[in-house]
Amino acid sequence: MPTRACIFYKPFTTAFAVCAFATGTISAELADAIDRPHTGEPQGELTIREAYTYALVNSPRLAGYEIDIRISESETLQSGLLPNPELEVEAEEFGGSGETSGFDNAESTVLLSQLLELGGKRNHRVKTAKLGEDVSRFAYEQARIHLLTEVSKAFISVLAAQEQLELLQQNVKLASQALAGAETRVESGEASPLEQLKAQSVLASEEISARQAERKLDAARRQLAELYGSDDPKFSRASGKLRQSIPLPTQESLKQAFERHPEMLRWAALLEQYRQVVALEESKSIPDLTLGVGLKHFNGNDNLSGVVQFSVPIPLFDRNQGNIRKAREELGKAYQDSRASRINVLVALTSTYRKLEFLRSEVENIEQNLLSSSQSVQEKTYRAYEEGKASYLEVIDAQRMFAEARIRHNETLVEYNKAFFELEALAGRPLSEITSSENNEHENL
Repeated sequence: MPTRACIFYKPFTTAFAVCAFATGTISAELADAIDRPHTGEPQGELTIREAYTYALVNSPRLAGYEIDIRISESETLQSGLLPNPELEVEAEEFGGSGETSGFDNAESTVLLSQLLELGGKRNHRVKTAKLGEDVSRFAYEQARIHLLTEVSKAFISVLAAQEQLELLQQNVKLASQALAGAETRVESGEASPLEQLKAQSVLASEEISARQAERKLDAARRQLAELYGSDDPKFSRASGKLRQSIPLPTQESLKQAFERHPEMLRWAALLEQYRQVVALEESKSIPDLTLGVGLKHFNGNDNLSGVVQFSVPIPLFDRNQGNIRKAREELGKAYQDSRASRINVLVALTSTYRKLEFLRSEVENIEQNLLSSSQSVQEKTYRAYEEGKASYLEVIDAQRMFAEARIRHNETLVEYNKAFFELEALAGRPLSEITSSENNEHENL
């Protein structure tokens, strides 16, 4: 069974889950989330699941997307409202000359009119707005995936920096031991003072490398803290492992999972929204009817009479041709943009998958060959040196070879993990879920 080296936790599965959003189902949660206070700083050891939680709650990157959803919900509310009725009051036959000089023969009319939208304009307008909600929600889900991917990669960087610092500190310890051994040999006359000077130089070099690793770790910690809204990390260390074994799914399964990616769902909602805009603009070519009813009062004889009024524009010149054409062109452009986006992601998915396969092979090769052999060489050389059968230069070379092998192993694991999380982001789901689905399908066959 193929293996991979990465960190994986169940909360990432939850974070990547794409829900089928119904109208208004998360508005209350988002309203709370926008006003939710900062949850504070993580203390002590920080796990990746805790990093996810802090990022989802505190990251300022998601706040704008949450507000966009509330804006879309407001637009849906407004789009469904009926036009307001109009009250019209009219007075005539007064203030003139002769019989119309006063108000005795005046006539007054009170008219209540209502615009009646024809052609399904309100229905298309509401559908367009509701689809805008879906577009905003899928954009939010996509932003969450992007944020969690960045958190994963930043967490991996912290773990790797911690491990590299530990490796270099071990090198400092080994160099100190080698220096002590060289001093003993010089004192006993078994070696020249030059050997001691070389040992001191190696120790100084290793100490410099360790201090550089400390600065690199501090930068990685701050980058991780920035993702959950902090500029000064308080956690003591990241807790986790770089090396774990989880199978990779097939490329076909990844492509099937990609069809439910929030980006693809967002494009589907966006294209349908553009279609509704076309339908809305076409419905505007049908003129609306304004209908009014009221009463007219005659002051001369104190009589009343009913009034009925209606008006409708004659679509002789303006039949909304320009806006209809514009909406159709925008739909065509959106369709081409969606195709380009799909192709780009699928290309990235394939190339990232191949990169993972190469890196997995590279990790296994380093572990099975380079690490084991370089460690064996170091141990045997050091024993030979203690027995006087090897020179100090040989000890230094063997020690450096083993250190470089461990650092290369660490760097390759980091590169693999980051590519793995990028592939999960492209698929829109944790790869372990996709693999589980494959296994279930095979069992049902």
